[in-house]
Amino acid sequence: MSEIIAIDEGDRVANELALTQFAMLDPATIALLLDVDGTLIDIGPSPFEVDVPDILKDTLLKLHELSGGALALVSGRPIRDLDKLFTPLRLPSVGGHGAELRLSGSAIARIDDLPDDMRRHLVSAVTPGSGIEYEDKGYSVALHYRKAPQHEERLRAHVAASRAAFPAVDTEVLPGKAMFEVKRPGINKGDGVRKVMRQTPFAGRMPVFIGDDVTDQAAFSAMPEYGGKAFAVGFAFDGASGVFSSPDQVRLALRRLARL
Repeated sequence: MSEIIAIDEGDRVANELALTQFAMLDPATIALLLDVDGTLIDIGPSPFEVDVPDILKDTLLKLHELSGGALALVSGRPIRDLDKLFTPLRLPSVGGHGAELRLSGSAIARIDDLPDDMRRHLVSAVTPGSGIEYEDKGYSVALHYRKAPQHEERLRAHVAASRAAFPAVDTEVLPGKAMFEVKRPGINKGDGVRKVMRQTPFAGRMPVFIGDDVTDQAAFSAMPEYGGKAFAVGFAFDGASGVFSSPDQVRLALRRLARL
């Protein structure tokens, strides 16, 4: 895994370099692979309190057309939630950190769900007034404590106890921004990207991935396999083609690429 180096979000020099590098891309020859939360849209108070600007939807639609359909969302969210956020768009998507996949015109393919009892055990940490929120995706459960950072250690212990209570179920913990997600092992955005890159119209193109979190590391690591480029948001890592300071700068770069 590449070393992550925190940078000042106001680092205008790094951001301008990223904008310049991104502007040199040709939508007709690349495959755009885009994380959502913290990359395309700003992190909200909770996963259910976020804003998707209409201009972003227009930009993605235009880039989808200019790239011949080689644009995909690569998110931890389920694809059904991505469709709601980006309605009326139904873009090719990798959902659930690689647990789901949908290409243009295809049905959603997804892995098996975790047992109901285990998911209920995990969700039991969400008590009234705690400020903790959850996403039950079936194949995983995410516990969010953005509104209740004081509960981080309690949630960490609860997740460990839940996994210990179901020793026959093979799981792993994916940490994120104020979040713990319990999921089946071996599922990651890197493998999701690899599946996408084997399919038309993505195959044979240079992938360009943008992400903002440790959950994106597997996708960053997959880029050299295809001679691709990786852009980060808010942090630098070895091998990055550029670093955007914030999601609004990513949206600006995409608008410029779409000539909107």
